[in-house]
Amino acid sequence: MPEIKIVTEVAGRICALPVEIGRSIGDGEDIVFVEAMKMEIPVAAPAAGRLKSILVNIDDVVAEGQVLAIMEI
Repeated sequence: MPEIKIVTEVAGRICALPVEIGRSIGDGEDIVFVEAMKMEIPVAAPAAGRLKSILVNIDDVVAEGQVLAIMEI
């Protein structure tokens, strides 16, 4: 199955991981929330598929462009 890397467009701190590994996810569904400048910014799935892995944990600090999760389509 093809894989898609889900990346963040902002630097910040991981504040929520609302989906579990292995779950089917819809196009545009929020996968991770990054706290930046006192706002929670959602990182959404770019396509429908299955969440294969999450590469970050709550309170991790991430950089712009960092891969947060991998999904299979």
